[in-house]
Amino acid sequence: MPIKTQSDLPAKEILEKENIFVMDESRATHQDIRVIEIGILNLMPLKEDTELQLLRSLSNTPLQINVTFITVSSHESKNTSMSHLNKFYETFDGVKNRYFDGLIITGAPVEQMEFEEVDYWKEMCDIFEWTKTHVTSTMHLCWGAQAGLYYHYGLKKHLLDKKVFGVFEHHVMNRKVPLVRGFDDYFMAPHSRHTEVRAEDIRKIPDLTILAESDEAGVFLAIADEGRRIFVMGHPEYDRVTLDKEYKRDKEKGLPIDLPVNYYPDDDDTKKPRLEWRSHGNILYSNWLNYYVYQTTPYEFIDTAEIVGK
Repeated sequence: MPIKTQSDLPAKEILEKENIFVMDESRATHQDIRVIEIGILNLMPLKEDTELQLLRSLSNTPLQINVTFITVSSHESKNTSMSHLNKFYETFDGVKNRYFDGLIITGAPVEQMEFEEVDYWKEMCDIFEWTKTHVTSTMHLCWGAQAGLYYHYGLKKHLLDKKVFGVFEHHVMNRKVPLVRGFDDYFMAPHSRHTEVRAEDIRKIPDLTILAESDEAGVFLAIADEGRRIFVMGHPEYDRVTLDKEYKRDKEKGLPIDLPVNYYPDDDDTKKPRLEWRSHGNILYSNWLNYYVYQTTPYEFIDTAEIVGK
């Protein structure tokens, strides 16, 4: 699948070296096909790493995607340069009059704070409300999933006694739902979080269906409103070394951090980490794009308010 990006986005060169087809604006303007409009609200501190991970994850269908990176204006990023943000990102105010086939809301390093204490929470509430009328399907990741469940359903997150950190086995539930089509009965996926939304709380909401969970890590995947809202508690987009970087960063800072579970061969952090989740991560994003974004938004209604509820 060609991903349409700005021609000088740093991630473009890396993706091309991986033989992922990335198309710049000039070539895309000559393509007479239905382009899928995807917004990525990137709340992660290392934005360029997250850009690369998500573009990789979106690259495995024959659909052409136009990606718009979005940032909140009520928070100043300390880990990404303003020049990068100004060049490659739109603020929410800049896109709120547009309509998107799909939106991804990433995690954020604020999970141990109460939602209302986050400096951009008011803007997040505006975004969640906006998705009801301007986005066909929204995928929420990690903290983004917890925040979405709190805003839309009033479900609280709970602080864990110990950080869920590593790669965990999950069991697929309700295999008839297209989002998990092609999944094995059991699959691996990364988690990195200090909080959770409990399965028993999710099951009390009739509109929510749990599609995958882990005995150790809890809920991984839930869906609502026929796929208009999808909640992913882990990080299927992570690359091989993301957990390694997190672990060694915290270790160097002297923070309490355990070895990531099921990650290093022989639990030896000098060895190359195992990559055991890429295939199912790719299936998840491909199924979302195909069944809940592309096939749900009628061609003739794109970029109009009529896409909502179709």
